[in-house]
Amino acid sequence: MMVQHSGQVSALEVSASAIVPTLSPAGSLGFDDFTNLTPLVKEELRFAIQNKRQFHRMSSTLDTVTVSERPVETAMMKTEFSPEEDERKKRRRERNKIAAAKCRNKKKEKTECLQKESEKLETINAELKAQIEELKNEKQHLIYMLNLHRPTCIVRAQNGRTPEDERNLFIQQIKEGTLQG
Repeated sequence: MMVQHSGQVSALEVSASAIVPTLSPAGSLGFDDFTNLTPLVKEELRFAIQNKRQFHRMSSTLDTVTVSERPVETAMMKTEFSPEEDERKKRRRERNKIAAAKCRNKKKEKTECLQKESEKLETINAELKAQIEELKNEKQHLIYMLNLHRPTCIVRAQNGRTPEDERNLFIQQIKEGTLQG
């Protein structure tokens, strides 16, 4: 429902009287004039006001921006790099590639070292478990031997001599040198 004017007037500059021709001249609209508008007309007015505000914001922003005196071609050439910059970037990429390779190699070596250490510790752990099993077996054998010897120890104890008495006697004989074989 927008009416276009002839000439160079943009849609942003269209007044409310151009949109709603039944209204009074531009600038003399009152509150009562807006209460009788249809929803479609209200929406078009709201759109025109928003566009006008955006246009004013843009123009005020453009007023504060200073445009360089260089031609547009110079600005476009900035995106292209000079040979020195290209060479510098190549060297930087090469250094970065070397550093990344060193980092990967160092990480790989560290992983291998940790893996070797882990294998070594697993071997030691297995050996210690085997040693524990061997010592348990030896302990059981000694307990068995002690249980076999227990009846003779009871006989000595009944005679009044304990194993501790025998040990003390043995130590005394060693000191005197009168140990009999």
